[in-house]
This record gives sequence, C-alpha cells and structure tokens, in this order.
Amino acid sequence: MALGISVLLKVGLLLLTAAQVLPLVSACNRGFYEGMINDLCLAKVRLDMGGLDQGLWCSWTDTMEIYEGVTNCTYQVALRMDCFWPNHVVDRFFVNIHQLYFRDCALTGRLLRDPPVSILAPFITVPVLVTLLMTALVVWRSKRTEGVL
Repeated sequence: MALGISVLLKVGLLLLTAAQVLPLVSACNRGFYEGMINDLCLAKVRLDMGGLDQGLWCSWTDTMEIYEGVTNCTYQVALRMDCFWPNHVVDRFFVNIHQLYFRDCALTGRLLRDPPVSILAPFITVPVLVTLLMTALVVWRSKRTEGVL
C-alpha cells in the first residue's frame, strides 16, 4: 500500500513538473501571437468589412471570402510562430470579431427581412376572418334560443 502511494506521488510530481516545463519548451509566445493576429489579421478584417456595406455584413456570400481570409491569416501567423492552431487565443479572437461585426445576424446567416405580402397576407387575414365569423355565429346563435337542447 505504501509502495503504491509512493509511485503515485512520483507520477504526480513528474506530471506537475511536465506541466510547468512543457509550455516553456514550446516556441509559441502567446502574448506576442495575440498581438500579431490583432495587428495583422484584425486590421485586415476591419479594412475589408469597412469596405463592405453594413447591410451586407450578415450575408454569408458577401462575407465568406473575408472570413476565410482571417481564418487563413490566424493559421499562417500560428505556423510562423510555432503555435498550435486552433487555440484559445484564436477562439477569443473570433468571438471578438463576431461581437464586432456579426452580433445582429440571424443564426442561419441569412439577412433578416419581412416575408413577401403574398405569404404574409393569408397569415393575417385568415385568423381575422375566422374570429369575426365565430363571433357572428355566437351572437346569432345566442339570439335564437328556441330549438336548443
């Protein structure tokens, strides 16, 4: 039993040491990486999205190329800096982009707009007419009390 605890302590110590040393061995400097993707990639997104009409920001066909470009930019910067990709820095970066540019977009990525009148009109008129007809039927039936059960 004491031997098992000793082995567990040694393994735990080894894992703790590895957790402290491995990030130092990695060549990725997260702070510098975050600064680089903000300087390079975010600047490009701001430029591209600024050149696009704000009404088209929620249109996937119009923003797909910009989005692919920023994804590729973060990947290329990660490769050059020996960082893993994707990582939590990239995740936060894209959440930030979505909060800046896509916060008011529908989940489907389509532009929000009213349906055409040919579709909207029946959904409005039919319930109104049924309500009026039922009201008229109740009033007419309440005035005729004879012959009711």
